[in-house]
Amino acid sequence: MKTEHNNPIDKFAKPPFEKQPQPVPGVTAKMNPRPDHGEEGYQGKDLLIDKTVIITGGDSGIGKAVAIAMAREGADIVVSYKDEIEDEDANDTKKWVEQAGRSCILIRGDIRSEEHCNAIVDSSVERFGKIDVLINNAAYQMTYKTVEEITAAEWNKTFETNMSAMFYLVKAAKKHMRPGSSIINTTSVNAYDPNPTLLPYAATKGAIQNFTASLAQLFLEDGSGIRVNAVAPGPVWTPLIPSTIPDHEKFGDNTPIGRPGQPVEIAPVYVFLASEAASYVSGATIPVTGGRVTI
Repeated sequence: MKTEHNNPIDKFAKPPFEKQPQPVPGVTAKMNPRPDHGEEGYQGKDLLIDKTVIITGGDSGIGKAVAIAMAREGADIVVSYKDEIEDEDANDTKKWVEQAGRSCILIRGDIRSEEHCNAIVDSSVERFGKIDVLINNAAYQMTYKTVEEITAAEWNKTFETNMSAMFYLVKAAKKHMRPGSSIINTTSVNAYDPNPTLLPYAATKGAIQNFTASLAQLFLEDGSGIRVNAVAPGPVWTPLIPSTIPDHEKFGDNTPIGRPGQPVEIAPVYVFLASEAASYVSGATIPVTGGRVTI
């Protein structure tokens, strides 16, 4: 629950939360407290007028908050998401985008498929004629107590979802992105301080940082003028948490702020990186970790 002052320690709900396990990937409607995506609070400043933005995992969590924020900044939104169970969240995101006066298309499917990633890009260009911002945000994680219980299939699923899909989308989108366009990849505090129970997930997040740094140099050196950056969230209260973390009752209590972040607190960093205010920023990772150290 929000308070009337701006002390970040007390701004949103703190753990312990009630036990609320869900099947993967989880849905917003079953969460208590309900995540804040900026539905009532985010106010745009016309920073992204008439931009076209693709957001993977845009149905819920950080992706949903980014979709709402960027729509209120003037952008049209393409929401990519995976499962039918996420339809309700995806349609809710679309509702908020359209209430902001912008267009939104929903594309359901598995981004582990290069063919599907190509279809996301093709559908976006067919509808809007261009791509200005690509946000590679979707991710998969599961908790494991031992390395022995991690199957090859689970390891590969994590890397294909979190890492390979980024490559497919960047490769397909680049030719439709003009100078000044922006790619923003979601990494994690786990890239700096890996949680051993999230071994495959944490490994992908380290790889994403390296991928971001390499692309940033490549796309400036080849003259394309596309900036590439990453955001490293700390613990954020999204449907992925009660569906993949057994002890989610205390989720976020390991931050100096003492609570998980809400999606609305992460979205403005993506807005900044996509905007002209970040014209000299490429190859960077911005941590949004509730005070957890990333040096």
